Amino acid sequence: MCNCSICGKGRYWGALIKPAAFRLLTGEDALTDYQFATKQGHHLFCKHCGLRPFTRGHVPEIGGDFVSINIACLDGVADAEMASLPVRYSNGRDNDWMHQPAETRQL
Repeated sequence: MCNCSICGKGRYWGALIKPAAFRLLTGEDALTDYQFATKQGHHLFCKHCGLRPFTRGHVPEIGGDFVSINIACLDGVADAEMASLPVRYSNGRDNDWMHQPAETRQL
C-alpha cells in the first residue's frame, strides 16, 4: 500500500509485477489515463465505473518499469483470502520507496 495522494485517498492495494508478466485481456478501450506530480505512473481507470484496476509506470527506486495490479479489483478472491495477504507499505508521498511511511494506520 502506498501513501501518495492518489493511492492513499483511493485505498489502492497494488501488487507489483514486471510488464512482461502482465496481459490485459479485454477493455483497453474503456481505460482513461491519469498522471500527477512526478508523472512516473499512468494511473488507468475505467471511464464507465471509475475503478482503477492497474497502474503502469517507471520508478527507478523500485526497479524501473512496473505494472501494479489493484488486487481489490480481481474477481473471485474471498475476503478472508484478501485479508491474509502480506502487506508492504510504500512511502510514495515522499518518493522514498525503500522505506515505509511513519504512519500506516490510515492506509
